[in-house]
Amino acid sequence: MKLVLAPMEGLVDDIMRDVLTRIGGIDWCVTEFVRVTSTLLPPKMFYRLAPELHRAARTRAGTSVRVQLLGSDPVCLAENALRAVELGAPAVDLNFGCPAPTVNRHRGGAVLLTEPELLFQIVSAVRASVPKAVPVTAKMRLGYEDKSLALECAQAIERAGADELVVHGRTKVEGYRPPAHWDWIARVRESVQLPVIANGEVWTVEDYHAIRRESGCDTVMIGRGLIAAPDLARRIKAGPGAEPMQWDEMMIWLRDFFEQCRERAEESAYPASRLKQWLGQLKRSYPEAGELFERIRREKQSAEIARILA
Repeated sequence: MKLVLAPMEGLVDDIMRDVLTRIGGIDWCVTEFVRVTSTLLPPKMFYRLAPELHRAARTRAGTSVRVQLLGSDPVCLAENALRAVELGAPAVDLNFGCPAPTVNRHRGGAVLLTEPELLFQIVSAVRASVPKAVPVTAKMRLGYEDKSLALECAQAIERAGADELVVHGRTKVEGYRPPAHWDWIARVRESVQLPVIANGEVWTVEDYHAIRRESGCDTVMIGRGLIAAPDLARRIKAGPGAEPMQWDEMMIWLRDFFEQCRERAEESAYPASRLKQWLGQLKRSYPEAGELFERIRREKQSAEIARILA
């Protein structure tokens, strides 16, 4: 049984990874995507999105961090995958699932699920470029507009040599609207031999057990559910009877998160906007998060927000 923190653009950065992995229960993380177009990126681009590479690709809690790449050029992705590994990435993940319209318009993310042969070429090139000991993984949705190519895409990724496949149980068009089709994750898993990781619509311990039961997967990736309930992975690992984190403890982590944001960009709106962003997600689990959000909603000064959090 493994639990993975999902990559989420603009939400799960290194600060969030640091806090969530210290709360506990997460086995590994995946970075926000490194966008690859037509050039070999300089090291600073990898360090910007994965500063953990300076620390043996681990968070302060010791949790491994894999680097995710997004793009459509097999040769360029292969070159950048090798660079990521040279900088210390323990594994390279390929993004075939991002639903963002701007990403899809530039032939990145979920739109590639309309081209199984291109998926094969990308994974093949990346697999050939990095040492065999380094896992090459991929994350896909069930399709772009529909699920008609889901099995073909998964099989193309497997034939190309991927070591693992994460399947988000919705198409691009379905976005994040419930439900996630866990039965389709099972269909994908049954169509390939490589390990499949289930992802999508896991908000509670009960959801975790349900997705495992319906998908047949041993490993589960959780995204928004861990932002809304930061101790979810910890409770899953603890087993029956584990009590949810109380608001007093959650406040300790909120202060930690906010102070790290202030250290990064004190003289900007960044710390305030990131805190409000997280509180907006936490409202699902904590009524107090909504109350705190209202107290700081109009605040932009970090010092005043720090006073309120104290």
